[in-house]
Amino acid sequence: MSVTITTLGFDADDTLWHNERFFRLTQDRFAALLADYSEKDHLMDRLLAAERRNVLHYGYGVKGFTLSMIETALEVTDRRVGADVISEILEAGRDILSHPVEPLPHVEETLKSLKDRYRLVLITKGDLFDQERKITASGLDRYFDAIEIVSEKTEDTYQTLFSRHGTGPLEAMMTGNSLKSDVLPAIKSGAYGIHVPYDVTWALEDADEPTSSNRFFRLDNFGKLPQLLARIS
Repeated sequence: MSVTITTLGFDADDTLWHNERFFRLTQDRFAALLADYSEKDHLMDRLLAAERRNVLHYGYGVKGFTLSMIETALEVTDRRVGADVISEILEAGRDILSHPVEPLPHVEETLKSLKDRYRLVLITKGDLFDQERKITASGLDRYFDAIEIVSEKTEDTYQTLFSRHGTGPLEAMMTGNSLKSDVLPAIKSGAYGIHVPYDVTWALEDADEPTSSNRFFRLDNFGKLPQLLARIS
């Protein structure tokens, strides 16, 4: 197998650095605040339903998550939730926005090794200010030729960005932890899709692996990406 790859796209959250675990810790905090009104499993189901509704209005990220927690708190308490609880929820959201950015294992050395051989493009979605903060705080921005923060990752997104920053999707590869956002639409655009699973995944990002596609690969850690590129090139 010999293919030409000129452009490498990378997801950010839970691909380059830890992110989802902070949301999970906040969910535990949220469940403790509402323990007198709802069992945790039921509360998480209601919260996920709120997030599913609200992502179309608020987009991805901490702000939409915080608003969904407030909405869920109002629902499960029949609007009796106290101002002190709402205040705690808002504080929990702010805490996520200030969490430290910790790159995942193998990330920096891998990006450094690939930088001079490929165009590297960071493609992430979420709240603009928060994503900009994390990108800068990570110290990884210096490895990228382009950084794109988008509202959604679709087939058209990848077609546009890989054409804008490279030689088109047919000679591009997208690496990320989300099958739904990083892998499937990239493959549909004509690019290669590389799935590097993270320990936990937001339920709204769940999807099945496209195992029948010859443009799909799964790696158990980020550091194996150069080996894969050497094998297929």
